[in-house]
Amino acid sequence: MQTTFPQLMWTHATQRPDAPALRGRSFGIWQTITWAQLGAMVRELACGLAEAGLQRGEHLVVIGENRPRLYAAMLAAQSLGAIPVPLYQDAVGAEFAFPINNAEVRFAVVEDQEQVDKLLELREQCPQLARIWYDDPRGLRHYAEPGLAPLDALIESGRAYDASHRGFYDAEVAAGKPDDVAAMFFTSGTTGNPKGVVHTHFTLLDRAAAGKAFDKLTENDEVLAYLPPAWIGQNIFSYAQWLACGYVVNCPESASTVTIDLKEIGPTYYFAPPRVFEGLLTSVTIRMEDAGAPKRWLYKTCMAVARRVGPALMDGKPVALLDRLKYRLGDWLIFGPLRNTLGFSRVRVAYTAGEAIGPDLFTFYRSIGINLKQLYGQTETAVFVCIQPDHEVKDDTVGVPIAGVEIKVIDSGEILVKSPGLLKEYYKNPAATAEVLTDDGWYRTGDAGFLDAGGHLKIIDRAKDVGRLFGGPHDGALFAPKYVENKLKFFPYIKEAVAFGDRRERVCAFVNIDFEAVGNWAEKRNLPYAGYTDLAGKPEVYQLVRECVDQVNADLSQDDRLAGCQIHRFLVLHKELDADDGELTRTRKVRRGQIAEKYAVLLDALYGGKSEQFIETVVKFEDGRTGSVSATLKIADAKVFPVMKRAA
Repeated sequence: MQTTFPQLMWTHATQRPDAPALRGRSFGIWQTITWAQLGAMVRELACGLAEAGLQRGEHLVVIGENRPRLYAAMLAAQSLGAIPVPLYQDAVGAEFAFPINNAEVRFAVVEDQEQVDKLLELREQCPQLARIWYDDPRGLRHYAEPGLAPLDALIESGRAYDASHRGFYDAEVAAGKPDDVAAMFFTSGTTGNPKGVVHTHFTLLDRAAAGKAFDKLTENDEVLAYLPPAWIGQNIFSYAQWLACGYVVNCPESASTVTIDLKEIGPTYYFAPPRVFEGLLTSVTIRMEDAGAPKRWLYKTCMAVARRVGPALMDGKPVALLDRLKYRLGDWLIFGPLRNTLGFSRVRVAYTAGEAIGPDLFTFYRSIGINLKQLYGQTETAVFVCIQPDHEVKDDTVGVPIAGVEIKVIDSGEILVKSPGLLKEYYKNPAATAEVLTDDGWYRTGDAGFLDAGGHLKIIDRAKDVGRLFGGPHDGALFAPKYVENKLKFFPYIKEAVAFGDRRERVCAFVNIDFEAVGNWAEKRNLPYAGYTDLAGKPEVYQLVRECVDQVNADLSQDDRLAGCQIHRFLVLHKELDADDGELTRTRKVRRGQIAEKYAVLLDALYGGKSEQFIETVVKFEDGRTGSVSATLKIADAKVFPVMKRAA
C-alpha cells in the first residue's frame, strides 16, 4: 500500500504514465508534464540532491510561485526522506532568516533572481546555507556566487549519479514510511517568531483522502494553483490532494495572468481565501459601473431574483415555477456570462477558507450558480476539520466535522479538535506544542464558536479577539471584531477594516479603501486625486465609506447579540495595510495588536472625540528601502441604530 507522497506519485506514473500531471504556462503557452515525465524529473532531482549531500531528516527550503519543477523538487526531497519547507515568496529576505536557521537549512531551491538575491543577502546571517539552485535563469547569467547553480545543473548531476548508483533511488523511496515527517509549514508569527508546524505523510494524506471522498474528486478534475505554496491551504489542494486524486494541477505564468489562466483552464475544483472572492466581486462591480444604463438595470433586476431564489435552487429546495423561469432567464442573460467571465463555468465545487467570509459575499456567489462552500481548518490540522455538505450550506457556519474528526467546545467557548490530521509538533518548540496539544490528544484551536442544533460549527472569531464592551448602553455586550470587519469588506469600496472595542464603551474602526474600485468611482464623478493618500482623504470618499458603515450598523442592529458592535466612529487610513510593514500576515490576516500599537495616536483620537488627527508613518518598499507617508486624517461619526428586537 502506498503511504508516502513519492510512492503515490509512482503509482500514477506506473498506472497512468501518459496522463497529464502538471501544466505550466510560459510565454503564454501551456506546457504539459505527464506522470511519467514527472517521475523521471523527480528521480533526477533526488539523485542530484543526494549527490550534493542532502540527508534523510534534513530540511530543504523551497521558495517561489507555483512551478512544476519546484513541485518536483519537493517530491525529490521527500523521496530521500528529507523535508521540504516552503516559504512565502513575497516575504522580504529578513523574514527567511529565522526559518532557515531554526531548521538548520543547508540547501535551497528557488524560483528566480528575486529569491536568489534575498538568500544571497542572508548568507552572513545563515552561514550554513551552502547551496542554492534556481529554476528561472533570467538575470542570473553573470552571477558567480559559490554554491549557486541552475536546476538544470542539479538535474544533470542527478542523471549521472542515478546511472552510477543503480537501485539507490528506488530503495530510498521504498524506505519511506507514513509516520516520517513529510513537510514543515511556518505559521505567520503574529505574536513573535513563526513556529514550524511539522506534518507527516500520514497526517497530510489522511486529510487529503477525507476531502477526496467527501467531494468525490477524481483524476478528471482540474485545479489552478495560484496561491502561495507556503500556505497549507494551497499545499493541500494542489499537492496533497493532487497526489491523492491524480488530477491535473495548472500553474499560472504570473500573478498578473491568473484571471486569464482561470478562464483558459476552467477548473472544476477551486479554492481561495475570502480576499480573492472579495477582489473578484470588486472587479464585477467596477465592470457594471462602466456599463450602460440598460445593462446596469438588467444586472440589478436579475441579481434581485438571484439573491432571492439562487441559494435555494443551489441547495435543492423547492422554488415556485415562475421564480425558476425568472432565474433561468437571468442565468441565460447574466449569471452564465458572469460565471464565464470569472472563469467559473466548469467549477463543480469551490471552497473558501483561511478566515471568515462575510455572509453577503458568500451568498452572492451561490446566488449566481457557483457551488461555493466553506470549510474550517488550520495549518496544525492539515486543513480539513469541518466542511459543508451539498444542500446543507449555511452562510454563517463552516459545516459539519469531516470523517475522522471530533469537536468539542469547552466552557470558555474555545473549540477543541481531535483528528488524524493533527500536527506532530512545533519544531524545536516543546513548550508551544504543549500549549496546543492536550494530554488526551485534543488540539486547542484558539477559535471561539459553538455547534448549532444541526451539528454545524459556527465560528465567532479568534478566542483571543472576542471581547466585551465595557460601560455605556451596551455594557457587557459581545464584541466580535472579525464579524464586523467582514461585513464592511463585502462592499467593493472597502478593501480592509480593523475594528476596536474590547473593554471600551463603543466600537470604532480603521478603514482601507479599495484603490481600484474607489478610483474608478471617483473618475466617473470627475473627482481628481493624486494618489492613494489624497483619494482616501476626500470628503466625497468619506461620505461613500460612511454609507457603507451605516448599512453595516443597520444590519447589526437586527442581531440581539451583536447590536452593540455597531461602529460609532471611523477613519480612512492614509496608507494601505501591508505585510511588509508588519500590519498583515503573509496570508493577509490583520495583526490587530500591532496595528493598535502602531496607530495608537489614531485610536486615542477616535475615542477622544477629535475630528482630525495628524500622523506620519514609516513604510517599507519592496527593495528594502524605507520612507514615510503623512496626512491629517478626518474622523467621522457613523449613524447608530436602535436595536431591532426579533419576533419570538
